[in-house]
Amino acid sequence: MLKRIMLFLDRTDELSRLERLTRAGEGGLAVIFGRRRVGKTRLLLEWTRRQHGLYFVADQSSASLQRRYLAQALSARLPGFGDVDYPDWRTLLSRLANEAKLRKFRGPLVIDELPYLVLASPELPSVLQHWVDHDAREAKLTVALAGSSRRMMQGLVLDGAAPLFGRAREVFEVKPLAPRWLPRAFKGLSGFELLATWTAWGGVPRYWELAHAARGRLEARIDALVLDPMGPLHHEPDRLLLEETPSAVELRPLLDAIGAGIHRLSEIAARAGKPVTSLARPLERLLELGLVRREVPAGEPPRQTKRSLYRLVDPFFRLWFRVVAPQRGFLAAASPKQRRDLLALHFPALVASAFEELCLAQVSALGEWLPAARWWQGSEPEWDVVSRSPDGRRLLLGETKAWRKPASVEALRPEARRLRARALPHLSGLPHAPEVEWTLFVPQLGPRVPKVIEGVRVIALEELVAT
Repeated sequence: MLKRIMLFLDRTDELSRLERLTRAGEGGLAVIFGRRRVGKTRLLLEWTRRQHGLYFVADQSSASLQRRYLAQALSARLPGFGDVDYPDWRTLLSRLANEAKLRKFRGPLVIDELPYLVLASPELPSVLQHWVDHDAREAKLTVALAGSSRRMMQGLVLDGAAPLFGRAREVFEVKPLAPRWLPRAFKGLSGFELLATWTAWGGVPRYWELAHAARGRLEARIDALVLDPMGPLHHEPDRLLLEETPSAVELRPLLDAIGAGIHRLSEIAARAGKPVTSLARPLERLLELGLVRREVPAGEPPRQTKRSLYRLVDPFFRLWFRVVAPQRGFLAAASPKQRRDLLALHFPALVASAFEELCLAQVSALGEWLPAARWWQGSEPEWDVVSRSPDGRRLLLGETKAWRKPASVEALRPEARRLRARALPHLSGLPHAPEVEWTLFVPQLGPRVPKVIEGVRVIALEELVAT
């Protein structure tokens, strides 16, 4: 049931976009990419199942073996296609278009993990360009090219000099699930329990499935899946880096530093033992992979400010690099209780960080607010959430409180007073006396707690993820 929830409630837009290609009956090219474990394969399989198409996934075999495997797979729709050895991709694709036209097979034909094919056959993108422009178009064949390597897929399609640039009718990234699907996938949890679940697994469907299948409380599931050296996710980030095309294993020292809570460029360089000037390219790749994001204070132009912080994007990566990466030796010999005790030392800070990130991401869905950011400057008080209205006249200033217990009026009232007593952040372009919406974010409200306390709006996680 969980698999159907994640596919049909959160992938309906992507599925509709793909099905438009096949409904038109004129064929066309789609390009889909997204990090591993995010549900890309399941989406493509569902599309091909509904449309009676064909799904093929490449591997790291030689080019001749890859052509043989594809030809054998095509035999399911084009009988006899796999009985021939094809000397090159041009020959295979040419016959594919001819057979498809003859047998009125319109697809969709999905070729997943395209980067593996390109590594073995660098000429393939140019061959595909000619084929898509002529043979496949004449056969009215719908083709989808997919891959987990964001860098290579974007380079093949979005780069203006790429052979396939401008050919695709649909190009999109399959992203992790949004927090709003948490209550549907993990039913019956309190606000804090939902937040803790997000802290552990983020929005990656495969992790949700594994967590659903595991037993016990959240701590026990994290232990069984992540902390236990035999757990299926104990080596997960290492595998993901190794499976990138090309491999991203050399980026691991930077991830270790950032995951340990080091966010400034100079400190990251010191921890990694590298000069600052050598980090531009590896950090750019981490940004391209979607593993790290660059954060600047609210109101500062990203291209002009030097006050940048680098943070891990994925909650699961934050958990793994904070708890597992520095303690692999300890975890190898530790008992389940010792592993859970280690988790307990770090988990509250991880929950607080995850809640901040979640609130920042969801603020713009609460009303007419621009994307939110944190604000900091020297020794002045930091702000967890800062956003402006599109007209610049209103300002949202918020603080996040990742409390385990439901927030009561007695607990919220002094926090609201302290919030309103703080000095406003120094933001350029603000009116002299901006209209401020003071906000406290909490995981869960207690019974009969009003939405406004001491002039401060109180927003619970339930309201955030309902948007």
